[in-house]
Amino acid sequence: MSPLQLLIKVGRLAVVQSPRIASRAASSAAASTDKWSNLKGRHFLTLRDYSESEIAQLLWTAKDLKARHAQDRLLSYRPLEGHSLGMIFEKRSTRTRVSTETGFFLLGGQPVFLSPQDVHLGTNESLPDTAKVLSGFCDAVLARVYAHDSLMTLSEHSSVPIVNGLSDQYHPLQVLADFLTAYENFGHLNGLVWAFVGDGDNNMTHSLMMGCPKLGMSIRIASPAGYDPNPAVVQDARELSRQYGTQLVLTRDPAEAVRGADVIVTDTFVSMGREAEKERRLKDFKGFQVNSNLVAHAKPRWVFMHCLPRKQEEVTDDIFYDSKRSLVWPESHNRKWTVMSVLLNVLNDQYRPACPMPSF
Repeated sequence: MSPLQLLIKVGRLAVVQSPRIASRAASSAAASTDKWSNLKGRHFLTLRDYSESEIAQLLWTAKDLKARHAQDRLLSYRPLEGHSLGMIFEKRSTRTRVSTETGFFLLGGQPVFLSPQDVHLGTNESLPDTAKVLSGFCDAVLARVYAHDSLMTLSEHSSVPIVNGLSDQYHPLQVLADFLTAYENFGHLNGLVWAFVGDGDNNMTHSLMMGCPKLGMSIRIASPAGYDPNPAVVQDARELSRQYGTQLVLTRDPAEAVRGADVIVTDTFVSMGREAEKERRLKDFKGFQVNSNLVAHAKPRWVFMHCLPRKQEEVTDDIFYDSKRSLVWPESHNRKWTVMSVLLNVLNDQYRPACPMPSF
């Protein structure tokens, strides 16, 4: 590489910058990190616990790691070398497991997968005891569990960070990936309108409600009777919306939620562990499928997201496989960069991004 040029690769794009422009970019990045928050040692259970600047920092980190990987696959950057991560999985997963294992390895760490056959949470050993034991072996623990209370108990008795890989109440890692994907598509987050159509009492809905207002985004939720978001979460979300000047809309009408929306989101109608309710739920959610008639109410540049896996009753093929509108594949791939971001921030207080802070 010529000393007179700096080749910066972002994704598949390459831009040649002069030394003067590169120097400005470096100065901008240094100035931005003056407000860097030290998140080392923090638990990551819900976006409710993180400020707007801290969420932006996590997204900035994810963007930076993604750019570094595009340059040299992070071969020259191993900030978590010598660190170990315990991965408790009560619920099976494709994206959470693969993104975490491959991502933590890229950062130099060693992930250790613990299935229900390896760790019997609260059965053969109490949750407090499990937390204390793993704290002596691992530098952090990511747990994908049924009950959010399990995460709370682990965090109360752990001396290392506990990261929420999914619970019945919140799925913050997925929502960070959704925010990063929306930013990459629109070039900003502030001012976007999100529409969620489906089960309001859902970990995705709750996480969007905790994250969207803090980044200046409104959220509209359409759900049938009996499937409203958790009242305590609604109360917190209404307060956040007032504080940040955004809107929270709860409705029974999917068209009302989607009208004027930038991002349309749905999720499973039958969550893992609720298979016995499938027949009743599918009847209750009739009319809540994302299809061409529904998306006609959205803004012209609307996009679709789904945290996967997807079922036909939730969204039709023409929407799900629309190569211009559906962002489900980059959304799933961004799970890797956002979980890497969270783990790097809660384990390392020396990291600083090489790229300037984006304007979210």
